[in-house]
Amino acid sequence: MLLTDVHNHTSFSPDGRNSMEDMLATAYKKGLAWYGIADHFNYDYDRMHLTEDGKPVPPIDAAAYFKRGREMQKEYEGRMHVLIGAEFGYDHPTRVQQRYIETEQRYKPDFVVNSVHTCLGGDCFFPHYCNGKTRAYAYNVYLYRVLESLDASYPYDIVAHIGYCARNATYDDFVLRYEDFADVLDEILKRIIAKGKILEVNSSAKKLGDYLPGKDILTRYYELGGREVSFASDAHFAERVADRRAIVVQMLREVGFSYITVPFRGQRIRVDI
Repeated sequence: MLLTDVHNHTSFSPDGRNSMEDMLATAYKKGLAWYGIADHFNYDYDRMHLTEDGKPVPPIDAAAYFKRGREMQKEYEGRMHVLIGAEFGYDHPTRVQQRYIETEQRYKPDFVVNSVHTCLGGDCFFPHYCNGKTRAYAYNVYLYRVLESLDASYPYDIVAHIGYCARNATYDDFVLRYEDFADVLDEILKRIIAKGKILEVNSSAKKLGDYLPGKDILTRYYELGGREVSFASDAHFAERVADRRAIVVQMLREVGFSYITVPFRGQRIRVDI
């Protein structure tokens, strides 16, 4: 069975710990056939500027990132398929989306991950996102933001880590379940299918368990006709490359999926599981 892991980060991202060289060496050692780097392009932080500890978010050096990425592709040619992509953090202002369009046109990433990190003026990954908000309100704000992001004006391939807002949530009942948010989740899943996008299964779920979105959401996606899923460890350091992939594959088989999709320069490579 060919192994894939698409959507990982290197030290070109502000929160990445290991170099691109180290991440790729680890992926190769673990036997990955398709390995995708998608470092953060945090233009969604333009209206925030600050992380949880009040420090500015440094911008990615896009030219250096893609230059080194293309060099590494050549180095691994014939041994491992290396994909150099980008993670675009969604925000609705036209100027933010235009920057993503310009980035895509200039650097031609092999694939684009579309993600939602920011809600209500902050990054909903951090526990304080829950402060003063009911679980229903906080999660609905996030999910409707995801729904909005699907109509982004920039091109993208993958819809990333649905359930991101619950990774570090402080509620006693913190799980984002399909049954609690069925209406908006159905709209999200139907729109992903209608637009021909790929739904990511992300094994960096934190306290949510082994992966997100949950099996209940993935089952509903399958019931609605969704078949395109990608696997991402979303690794920010080398030890997590391909983490929990076997668990994710087993779950996908139980739901009914028979392949994982890898996007590469407009192609869709289907890898049997």
